[in-house]
Amino acid sequence: MTVLAGGLSHERDVSLRSGRRVAEALRDAGCEVSVLDADAHLLPRLRDDRPDVVWPVLHGAIGEDGALRDVLELLALPFVGSRAAACRLAWNKPIAQSIVAAAGLRVPASIALAQATFRDLGAQPVLAAAADWAGFPLVVKPSRGGSALGVAVVGDVRDLARAVVDAFAYGDTALVQEHVPGTEVAVSVVEASGEVLAMPAVEIVADGGSYDYAARYTAGSTEFFAPARLSPDVTARLADAALTAHAALGLRHLSRVDFIVTDAGEPVFLEANAAPGMTETSLLPQAVEAAGRGLDALYRGIVESALPSRVP
Repeated sequence: MTVLAGGLSHERDVSLRSGRRVAEALRDAGCEVSVLDADAHLLPRLRDDRPDVVWPVLHGAIGEDGALRDVLELLALPFVGSRAAACRLAWNKPIAQSIVAAAGLRVPASIALAQATFRDLGAQPVLAAAADWAGFPLVVKPSRGGSALGVAVVGDVRDLARAVVDAFAYGDTALVQEHVPGTEVAVSVVEASGEVLAMPAVEIVADGGSYDYAARYTAGSTEFFAPARLSPDVTARLADAALTAHAALGLRHLSRVDFIVTDAGEPVFLEANAAPGMTETSLLPQAVEAAGRGLDALYRGIVESALPSRVP
């Protein structure tokens, strides 16, 4: 089989680390694994080698917007992870939130503001309207993307313009949404050996208060509790919510669903990740270990679910 890692997105380094970890676990499980970068040499190599299964461990647009998976489907190569159409839904945060809300989950109130809106209507009036609508603090993030790149919690109107500009560095639309106080958690969903399972929720406590890019990928900068310090009832509600979001978006094989749990114990959906991080500090591997499962055996089970005889 072949693991794809790297690419040219802002998250290349994370992808390379994730790819190495996945390949190591699969080798420990007895799989013969090659690791390839997503570059101009990739497609000729895939055509020549015809691996039994491809596992894209690519983050950012190339790994999560569905484009590469479209190509794998064109080549008729089985692959781990969600199909292209589902990736496109999850990648676009406003669309994903609409779909998940229709499935019955709570999502933050939000508005999507394109760069063209600021150009046509004027930045200051639009920002003032957004501030009046959301109040402070509020959250600004790119409408597409991962690893918390371009995400900011804004506590004052004076910082709003900078936050929107920073979000535009990662795409042409910024998402402005209400800040929901509570406990930040992530629930990973895996499909292996014919089962769809919600792994234990992982609670996230960032030293600086914000689970940003540095907090995600710098060892020791964030404290994790796996399983999360939540009541059994809230834990069960989170698992059900993650499975609901996974199914509503049409995700497959593995995903990570991020929530805020309010003080009343209600899960609030933030986003779903079709290509979750797999590094030593990433949440899915921590959840798997908290469930008492070995990464090698589970990853092999995920690969077996992707084999042609197991594809629905």
